[in-house]
Amino acid sequence: MRCLLRNAVPPPTLPTKKPTNTVKELTKAEDQIMQILWTLKKGFVKDIIAHLPAPKPAYNTVSTIVRILEKKGFVDYKAYGKTHEYYPLIPKEKYTQFYLNNLVKGYFGGSFQNLVSFFAHENKMNVTEIDQLVKQLEEFKNKRS
Repeated sequence: MRCLLRNAVPPPTLPTKKPTNTVKELTKAEDQIMQILWTLKKGFVKDIIAHLPAPKPAYNTVSTIVRILEKKGFVDYKAYGKTHEYYPLIPKEKYTQFYLNNLVKGYFGGSFQNLVSFFAHENKMNVTEIDQLVKQLEEFKNKRS
């Protein structure tokens, strides 16, 4: 008896996207969607909408934003027929680092000291909060040495 599977064409595999090495800044709407996906770990458009504040945007609006995030390399999906379950490709920590570095470069001349000084002054940090911050910085410094 001849084996029919030997010449059979293997089933197609879904392409898996890898996160891009270059992270791009997100719009407010994209960031809002990503915050939800990072929390959920994965979800359908209806799941994302359920976590958005009222008034809820239209399904097509959220779907369009998610597809833009896919093109930017932030999310990928697993298809279930015509439905897609989306999941983040870029970890929240990586985007946070990118965003904060850009913030410090753009508004504080690349100086984290200027950033901390600004927040200490503008937020009127009390002595206890400043002491806690100094303690955390000393612990961080000791770990690095």
